[in-house]
Amino acid sequence: MADVQRRRGPPPPPPGRFPPPPPAARPAPRVEPVDREKTCPLLLRVFTKVGGHHTDDDFSVRGKEPKDEVQIYTWMDATLRELTDLVKEVAPEARRRDAVLSFAFVYPDKRGRFVVREVGRTFSYPNPRRPDSGNKALGDLSFQVMAINRGLLSGAGINRSKSSGSRFHIAVLVFIFSFLGFSLLIFSRVFTPANSGEDELSVISTRQDFTWREKLALKHLKSLFSKEVIDVINASTDELGPLDVNFFRKNGLPASWKIVGYESVSNATDSESTGASSKTKQESSVVKEGNISNEDNFVFFETPAKLVRRQLREKRREKRAADLVKQDDEVIVKLENAAIEHSKSVDSAVLGKYSIWRKENENENSDSNVRLIRDQLIMARVYISLARMKNKLDLANELQNRFKESQRSLGEATADSDLHQTAPEKVKLMGQVLSKAKEQLYDCNLVTGKLRAMLQSADEQVRSLKKQSTFLSQLAAKTIPNGLHCLAMRLTIDYYLLPPEKRKFPQSENLENPNLYHYALFSDNVLAASVVVNSTIMNAKEPEKHVFHLVTDKLNFGAMNMWFLLNPPGKATIHVENVDEFKWLNSSYCPVLRQLESAAMKEYYFKAAHPTTLSAGSSNLKYRNPKYLSMLNHLRFYLPQVYPKLDKILFLDDDIVVQKDLTGLWSVDLHGKVNGAVETCGESFHRFDKYLNFSNPHIAKNFDPNACGWAYGMNMFDLKEWKKRDITGIYHKWQNMNEDRVLWKLGTLPPGLMTFYGLTHPLDKSWHVLGLGYNPSVDRSEIENAAVVHYNGNMKPWLELAMTKYKPYWTKYIKYDHPYIRNCKLSE
Repeated sequence: MADVQRRRGPPPPPPGRFPPPPPAARPAPRVEPVDREKTCPLLLRVFTKVGGHHTDDDFSVRGKEPKDEVQIYTWMDATLRELTDLVKEVAPEARRRDAVLSFAFVYPDKRGRFVVREVGRTFSYPNPRRPDSGNKALGDLSFQVMAINRGLLSGAGINRSKSSGSRFHIAVLVFIFSFLGFSLLIFSRVFTPANSGEDELSVISTRQDFTWREKLALKHLKSLFSKEVIDVINASTDELGPLDVNFFRKNGLPASWKIVGYESVSNATDSESTGASSKTKQESSVVKEGNISNEDNFVFFETPAKLVRRQLREKRREKRAADLVKQDDEVIVKLENAAIEHSKSVDSAVLGKYSIWRKENENENSDSNVRLIRDQLIMARVYISLARMKNKLDLANELQNRFKESQRSLGEATADSDLHQTAPEKVKLMGQVLSKAKEQLYDCNLVTGKLRAMLQSADEQVRSLKKQSTFLSQLAAKTIPNGLHCLAMRLTIDYYLLPPEKRKFPQSENLENPNLYHYALFSDNVLAASVVVNSTIMNAKEPEKHVFHLVTDKLNFGAMNMWFLLNPPGKATIHVENVDEFKWLNSSYCPVLRQLESAAMKEYYFKAAHPTTLSAGSSNLKYRNPKYLSMLNHLRFYLPQVYPKLDKILFLDDDIVVQKDLTGLWSVDLHGKVNGAVETCGESFHRFDKYLNFSNPHIAKNFDPNACGWAYGMNMFDLKEWKKRDITGIYHKWQNMNEDRVLWKLGTLPPGLMTFYGLTHPLDKSWHVLGLGYNPSVDRSEIENAAVVHYNGNMKPWLELAMTKYKPYWTKYIKYDHPYIRNCKLSE
């Protein structure tokens, strides 16, 4: 901090005593230029806003500052023109030709109230015919560098020092784009005496490294340097891995890395460094050992290649300055056009979320040391193999020992912060032995062949792990958690202990009333069904008009009844039926039942009981999921037979959550169609050609392969139109033709797409948002605005493999303090 705290002029006063503010009539002295190569920059916090200034209240509460923050490194001699150019890099609105920026200080006075004082204006693109305040520097605008303990720099509010009685405030620099209504606020830490005036500001200079400058230079390396200089940079980089600036600043160079001498640089840069060769030779005497010491005892690592790069930067600065000094309209237009063309390659949407100036991005490569160790381990394996091949057993043993040490040091670390404190030393030792191995064993063909063999082995391992992951995922998706099994068993036992007269639900007269809102829910999962019913009722405007028709199997019939007898859905009506009691649903009427009884179908579905390979097991396991074999899944094609006296019914899957009132769906005009559903034409969904076998002439003749699919899960069915068009008969026709699975393989969506082809009315997408069971990147705003969210996929919310960020939308409708749930140890 010594270099930062030292400034020209008289020394700062002792703590607790500060000079009074200068008289208003006396102009501030012109700030002297800062040697930016030797002076650490200040850190300013910039806040942007479209439409006007942030208000004083936006900064009155500590830690509640606006979120649209960008952080800028700069110096006291930085002009408003420099700050304007920096802001233009991250704010697309600032790059408009008609943009005007107004600068003002916002800071708390001695009473703690914020004061705003305008200090100047600039145009986004300078024009000699339009003078502005771009030449004003921060130092000219009453900023003052003061010495302060670095430990007090954390925090963002007002902090009172007990020892001196002074107060720490925040200075705010506000930018307003007058024509665009765009504002930015730049914060810097300030030290204000208790008796100071409102116009007196003190800025804390903080030491920050130049990581952002190095990253920006590396990003645009090819455009910054000539081919010769790039060759010099490449020549000074070890072949074992990428050079990481942070690693060497903290730990120094490993022994296996070598500094290229000045002679090699001179040979590589004949054309560009001839004019500056004498100057470079003088400087080389100062950097004999690769270090430069300045008068403030700071030590910087310098290489001949860096000196050359510095000279090239100076040339470019002089050229730009000369172009600007000309103040010719043609030159200005040319510079503006060049800036506009350069900005086209920048994704402004990304820049709005990310900036290299943000404090949290200073250590972007937080795993640089981890990646370096992994690279060293790879090369160590290569050289161990070569050493044994060439009978250099001592070197092979040494490499093997270092390999084990590095492995132990790495452990399970994924970031540098997870590494053991001895890791840097292990990296140096490994670097030394790798350098030794390279000198004795390196052969391009042998090393390349070994790396290719390792890559092929890694690919095979990845494929094997993917198959294993698929197998385990399918296995987990079909299992029932212990808690759910416990809940179903306890409810079933208690149900059959009830006397018959207490097993009936009230309001049975509503079950066939076509003027009410009817829902069909087919499920064997008690907890999932309870979430669907609870979420629907809790978001309904008139719950007494809602009727739920539940159908389950004989194993869960008692549990489902008992749960809703104990937990009735308010004023709504509910009824539970057993699918096995539907006598009309038999193999002579239903093609699916007949096919499931055939020997060929049993062989196809159940062959995976004893798979010969992992791939065969994972493939058949998908088809063995109970949902594909249960008649509850196929009952959706028989809605008019199940509910013959209803005109409309809303079908719901048991893996959905209702978030809004759904009664508006009954007023949607289906335009004579049978099915109202949300279409799935997005990138993450498939078209017809992914579900159906278009090599079959029956499919190719009747369907469009590029037709949009639609989603089961929330469907409004017009049962009158259903009966009129004989939808169930159409389903039976296609199901009979698929006896040998030549049209589609599994599930109910493919036959649904075929059965309702041309008979589906698309609903607004906000009614039904899908993907919460497999897609980790569903837009949060879409989820919040959706009437129904659907956990389609293997990651169901009641399973342990559910995605954590989506689970709260489901768990909020479960009472985890319920005795049955608590006794079965079900928890969030």
